[in-house]
Amino acid sequence: MRILYDSKQPQFKTPFGTLTPGQVCTLHIHIPTSVLTTKVTCVFNHEDGSWAQNAVLAFQMKKGAYDVFEGQFSIPCPGLFFYYFVIDTQGGSFRLFKQGDDTNMEAGDLWQLSCIPADFTTPDWAKGATIYQVFPDRFYASGRADVTGKLKPYTIHKNWYDEVDWKPTPDGQVLNNDFFGGNFRGITEKMDYIAGLGVTILYLNPISKSFSSHRYDTGDYKTPDPLLGTEADFAALCDAAHARGIRVILDGVYSHTGSNSLYFNREGAFPSVGAYNSKESPYYSWYTFYNWPNVYHSWWDFDTLPTVNKMDPAFVRYIITDEDSVLAHWLRLGADGYRLDVADELPDEFIKLLRNRIKELNPDALLLGEVWEDASNKCAYGKRRTYFTGGELDSVMNYPFRTAIVNFVKNLDGGRGFKETVMSIMENYPPQVAACNMNLLGTHDTPRILTALVDDFDGSREEKAKRHLSRNLLPVAVERLQMASFLQYTLPGSPSLYYADEAGMEGYRDPFNRRFYPWGEEDESLAAFYRMLSKLKRTLPALKTGDVTVLEAGNGRLMFLRRTKEQTLCVCCNKSREPWELNGPGEVLMGGGIASLLPGKVRLGEGGYCLVTREGRKML
Repeated sequence: MRILYDSKQPQFKTPFGTLTPGQVCTLHIHIPTSVLTTKVTCVFNHEDGSWAQNAVLAFQMKKGAYDVFEGQFSIPCPGLFFYYFVIDTQGGSFRLFKQGDDTNMEAGDLWQLSCIPADFTTPDWAKGATIYQVFPDRFYASGRADVTGKLKPYTIHKNWYDEVDWKPTPDGQVLNNDFFGGNFRGITEKMDYIAGLGVTILYLNPISKSFSSHRYDTGDYKTPDPLLGTEADFAALCDAAHARGIRVILDGVYSHTGSNSLYFNREGAFPSVGAYNSKESPYYSWYTFYNWPNVYHSWWDFDTLPTVNKMDPAFVRYIITDEDSVLAHWLRLGADGYRLDVADELPDEFIKLLRNRIKELNPDALLLGEVWEDASNKCAYGKRRTYFTGGELDSVMNYPFRTAIVNFVKNLDGGRGFKETVMSIMENYPPQVAACNMNLLGTHDTPRILTALVDDFDGSREEKAKRHLSRNLLPVAVERLQMASFLQYTLPGSPSLYYADEAGMEGYRDPFNRRFYPWGEEDESLAAFYRMLSKLKRTLPALKTGDVTVLEAGNGRLMFLRRTKEQTLCVCCNKSREPWELNGPGEVLMGGGIASLLPGKVRLGEGGYCLVTREGRKML
């Protein structure tokens, strides 16, 4: 018999998840009577060692072969804390640590507990929203491209269905300077289409004047890229979105600029005196030069992306605090928030300043961060980040959910890993953050999800440009994508759809995941599937803000509940080869791969899934 403690279960810890300062938390631990326990102590430590507290758990009752001990504690201030137990017995004492799903004496990791500011809130409109991510150059082109002022050299494709440029220059560089002419007016013209997908948040990859098609090499923060249109065109896009109940968030790229920029001006394309041109430049302090002008700190050693000193006062004023700062400029034109590119490379102090300024300009604005790991305990560049305990980010890109979903759907995980990942994120993140997490399957940084679910090919770029899913493999990919998206839309958070995934777009990583939207060649049945998912997300309160309880996870089967006080829904997925019979469900709201549907019974075949209303009877 082993000691029983699971921080994710209410019989052991209440409340579930994060705390606020002074909030009372109750712990229960079940220890076999045979251990002859005399005392139980829970030891809490701030992650930096600045605070510690011991909470004694008193004997409460016997429960079968176990002695149940109970104790209460509170934490005085926001921060990240870790804890373990000390068990005193008649024969001595030992420590109890966490190890995965199990507990093990003298081994494993500490339990985590986050304490967040009591006044920390996130926008209600972002909770359970449906996000649509658009790579602006590759969505839709309206009219002829205006190249006036476009940074040179560039190539503009004459055919939407051309292959993206992937061949390097003779010196080995990939310039990413080929354009298809997608623009603000094109997105505006397609706003009814976007709204028809049930979208409530439109996320645009960078729009500022830049050299490349991806525009993460900012040339001028306050000027839209000429190919995209004017400030008036952007404002009209926002107006069209708002008229349909859609918010617009932009990509904030503040860790670096382009070398071909107003601020650095290595290529001499701007009339300004950039940091590369003179040490007297007003932008010189933005950058770190090791040997001016040619040796400088750059993002991941790309010399076209000089890194910025984020806390430089001049940079902070320009981006954040000035009356016409970059933040203020775009918010006043109609933007509703920002996604922070490479948030782990932005100091916490910078993010706090940025958040305060955004909320000052628009208290209901959204601040979302690019974080690939568990953001609650993220370490970057030797420092623990305080995204949540410091009240910095409203939301993050939820890559852990993506990994859990993909692994389950591809049969790389029978369900235990899925449960652990989902429940760990729900435990570690503040509930107001978890409700608006950006739950993604594909982005501009990942292979197209349709490809990723069936094809792990890792050949040359030339091979990837020519490779497409076979007739036999494509139906498998679509079937997996439907289950993956079903999980994505039914889990807590805000599902994010990368443009053209709903059209059945294929492709490997950059640049093959950034092809032009295949207008006229879409997979209409797949698009209809996403419209159904969005409708469920939008209309069912339990899917928007309900809590989650995993009932079964293993052997290729998943079952979890989404609950509010008024509504309980049950989500089931079967990846096992054996049919799965569910007894006593209520109404089947959505499903696929259902082998039989009888009164009071659902039979899921391999690859089957369903969303049903939950009645009082057990489903298994």
